[in-house]
Amino acid sequence: MILTGATGTGKTWIACALGNQAAREGFSVLYSRLSRLLDDIATARLGSGAGALMRRLARVDLLILDDWMMSELTAPQRRDLMEIVDDRHDRGSIILASQIPLTSWHRAIGDSTYSEAILDRIVRAAYRVELQGDFLRKPARGGTAPSGSAIDQPTSNLEKTTVK
Repeated sequence: MILTGATGTGKTWIACALGNQAAREGFSVLYSRLSRLLDDIATARLGSGAGALMRRLARVDLLILDDWMMSELTAPQRRDLMEIVDDRHDRGSIILASQIPLTSWHRAIGDSTYSEAILDRIVRAAYRVELQGDFLRKPARGGTAPSGSAIDQPTSNLEKTTVK
């Protein structure tokens, strides 16, 4: 599943709600921001834990990757991501949450061969949900949203979020 939309439209909330339900039904679930997961793999490669981490990722029933393609990948990150996606292809589920449009993912992955291979395995069979609507996060108690920002929305509009 691919969840896309502007910041604050509920992508992470929906991904985590689906993950929570999957866990309640007995499936194993792992949530991570993509950048943190790739950093964890890079750190594991410094020792001898990379293989164990990659096997753990391959075994989990549902992998939720948040903040997908927020920055361009390095060559080692591309290889690691390809390994993750290939290990899960037709064997495990992935939920991606991203505010970056699908049309920009090739550029963020970098190398065209890797981007084609990774995205073919993900996008081809994915359910795609584009969230639209107002910012859903309420400012901290007593705090206010920055004037003119994307979160400068009256609370009464929070119910108007739609799914396309």
